[in-house]
Amino acid sequence: MRIKSFFANTIEEAIRQARHELGPEALLVNSKRVAEEAQHLGAYEVVVCSDTPGGMPETGEHQREGRAVSPLPVDKLSRDVSELKQQIEKLALTLARSGSGMASIAFDADLSRAFTVLTDAEFDTELAYDVVSKLSSPAACSPVSPETLRTELAKLTNVDSQLGCSGAASRVVALVGPPGSGKTSALVKLAVEYGLTARKPVQVLSTDTYRIGAADELRSYAAILGIGFQVVETPAALAQAIENSRHKDLVLIDTPGLSRNEMEISEDWARVLAAHPSIDTHLVLPASMRTADLKRVAGQYGIFRPRKLLFTRLDETETLGPILSLSIRMEVPISFFSSGQRIPEDIEAASVDVLLDGILGHLETREPRYGVVAA
Repeated sequence: MRIKSFFANTIEEAIRQARHELGPEALLVNSKRVAEEAQHLGAYEVVVCSDTPGGMPETGEHQREGRAVSPLPVDKLSRDVSELKQQIEKLALTLARSGSGMASIAFDADLSRAFTVLTDAEFDTELAYDVVSKLSSPAACSPVSPETLRTELAKLTNVDSQLGCSGAASRVVALVGPPGSGKTSALVKLAVEYGLTARKPVQVLSTDTYRIGAADELRSYAAILGIGFQVVETPAALAQAIENSRHKDLVLIDTPGLSRNEMEISEDWARVLAAHPSIDTHLVLPASMRTADLKRVAGQYGIFRPRKLLFTRLDETETLGPILSLSIRMEVPISFFSSGQRIPEDIEAASVDVLLDGILGHLETREPRYGVVAA
């Protein structure tokens, strides 16, 4: 097995180099824009693997147009190791799926470019393969382009900003999530935007008796806004508190943010929220959280059986690929985006366009047409 990177100023040129050296059977592992400090190698890097006999390149050297290139500075080692780990994971996926036609992506410039756009946005690699494969399937009626990529990605995107469960007398919404995710801030924004602004009566129930002063913070907000507030100290009391609030149009439940070492504390609360048919539970996560942490935390909070995902701190991230990937993997729609501290201005209903713009960016201006080599 041989793995090699090819650098060039366009994906097409890098693919031509790979085809010439490794042959048409080589498989694409990764393709991406090169970091600024490595721009002297070329604008793009294409990583491929092949069963062609041959040793690995000398450690610390890459070949471009027959010239030896010095390795990156030592202070970049940590990031390089992280990227190498990601490439190994992608290689494992590629090998596992090599029998399903993935080889065609490696040496098709348009498909490779589409794959690069998605992975640059930190979109899940396996999902990126699925999307690009559909673009190349015999059933695809249009040539690969930014428009067809957006259309295919939109088919996987699911948003739902409805608060509460359909048919329930009151809209009962619970926010769950890790500490520091912005649950309390999001709850207050929802209370104002979808309760007070609409002239609907609002009730806030706080189950956070673990953090010192947590209930006091919400009590102060409730007093300022003139809405109902109650501390619920036990899971058994929650059902009764919801029943007592049935005359309210919107009931918002705040829950404690617990670390993974404290999740046992939340099990009783989770059972109540998951079992109550009228509670619309939203898992609140920072959009700026690393992909691995998003998956881990979502797994921990799976005991709450969240119906929707609410993402905060959109102003602190440059790509929305990880959050869309999580939504697709969990088969749970995204409900709202929160992007700042202003109440209630900095919360908005999730939309397909915002998600796709955050992943594809200004694709048509950055990459005018697929298949056209940049000057």
